[in-house]
Amino acid sequence: MESNPVLLESKSSPINLLNEMQQLRLLGHLCDVTVSVEYQGVRAEFPAHKAVLAATSKFFKDVFLNEKPVDGPRSNVFLNEVQVADFASFLEFVYTARVEVEEDRVQRMLEIAEKLKCLDLSETCFQLKKQMLESVLLELQNFSESQNSEEESAARPSTVPVAEAEREPLDPSVAVPGCGASPEGPAAKSKEK
Repeated sequence: MESNPVLLESKSSPINLLNEMQQLRLLGHLCDVTVSVEYQGVRAEFPAHKAVLAATSKFFKDVFLNEKPVDGPRSNVFLNEVQVADFASFLEFVYTARVEVEEDRVQRMLEIAEKLKCLDLSETCFQLKKQMLESVLLELQNFSESQNSEEESAARPSTVPVAEAEREPLDPSVAVPGCGASPEGPAAKSKEK
């Protein structure tokens, strides 16, 4: 008798794998590539793993798959016009699937994600920018509504007497100076508003 197949799936394995790869990178173990970045004279080198970079970045995948074998176990990649802090954040993201950056750096992180063709980081930055924009729009809407309600409450006391004054001429026996006996009087007043 044949038994039915069952699925063995670990929910923690992907997280554990990322954490272990991050620890190996931070300790410099098994790193087979050094990425050198330079921006306005500031330069830094980052040891990393080709497999992790290739799996998370189409740019690095293309570089590594098209590189010629070199003498030695480690290769080098040079990136110009990439800020050191931004590449450090990029590496942290690809090794941990999360990174904390200042709000004003989100656009730069999106740019580096697009430059390095890292879809996960690009989507994450885009979603965060969308949330930030929605938050700003909501604040503007709330501010606008509060301004409108303040203006309405400030305008109400002055409109009440005008409304009462307009109701008085409806009685034909009451004469209002400047209105005359013309039936257009009240209509003309409402047009002036």
